[in-house]
Amino acid sequence: MGLLSNGLLILLASLVLGLAVWGGFALWYQCPGSRRVRVLAIAAWSVPPLASLAALAGAAAADTPLRWGPVAFVLALVLLLSWWRGIRPSHERLWADDVACMLASQVRGEQVTLEQVRNFDWRSETDYDIRWETRHYDLAQLVSADLILSYWMGPAIAHTLVSFGFADGQRLVFSLEIRRERGEAFSALGGFFRKFETVIVAADERDILRTRTHARGEDVYLYRLQLRPDQLRKVFLGYLERAAQLRQAPRFYNTLTSNCTTIVFELARRLSPGLPLDYRLLLSGYFAGYVYDHGVMTPGYSFDQLRLAGRITDRALQGGPQDDYSRLIRAGVPGVAEAERT
Repeated sequence: MGLLSNGLLILLASLVLGLAVWGGFALWYQCPGSRRVRVLAIAAWSVPPLASLAALAGAAAADTPLRWGPVAFVLALVLLLSWWRGIRPSHERLWADDVACMLASQVRGEQVTLEQVRNFDWRSETDYDIRWETRHYDLAQLVSADLILSYWMGPAIAHTLVSFGFADGQRLVFSLEIRRERGEAFSALGGFFRKFETVIVAADERDILRTRTHARGEDVYLYRLQLRPDQLRKVFLGYLERAAQLRQAPRFYNTLTSNCTTIVFELARRLSPGLPLDYRLLLSGYFAGYVYDHGVMTPGYSFDQLRLAGRITDRALQGGPQDDYSRLIRAGVPGVAEAERT
């Protein structure tokens, strides 16, 4: 074999190996049945790619015909992809309590009515009072937005939320999340393989932030965003638009392309279409640095200063149940107007 042919065989072998691994994970996360059934399905799936790799290795070493191995692999791949395309998202599952309801909205001029706003009282991850509420907001009173990052798995991975503030003191947090089934746990790897549906949760701050600082032990940071009133309105309505789309047609969560950070980026691009892609959209723990680099945070401070002042975890943990939670966590945060703290 010449150098070009050997190079082509190596490329084909790499493609076969990659597809074999992808297929194995797809079967692990989506094949119905017990763990044993999934293991047997993966073992059966592994035979054609192994035969194909053996044939490619033989062709590279001895210039022998490829024979049946690659053909068997292609046929198996076609069957697997046909099965994969048939997997559809659904609204009809036994959902975990905190994602059981989907946000519904009505916008009439400046007046917004939201149904299924979450306002749970969390004592632990498994002990809570369930409350889904109908709330009313005046877009003319929309005055602020805060970017919130909640760290749960090291410095590179965080959950991204946006909290909107109104002049009358109301606050509402939007969060794109996996829609877990009851008893199901999050898996970043499973998020690549259609393991979860997507839901947009609109929640009271005391609910959605306290569950992270108190019930889950996460480390939470808050940054004031510098947005004009028309920009605030556009982002707020953008969340409602996406929630309505999800309510109409379920979609799968994707760890890479459809997650809590990419929706913020998508809505930000409506304000600034030229925003570039960046590795920090995937490594969401660094997303606040991306936002800072594009001049959307409070000016006159370094990012380190904003990050230090924006760490709300200790303030949240020290507060009592009767404290003004939103005021407490914003104490000392740059860019928060003094009027919001009184």
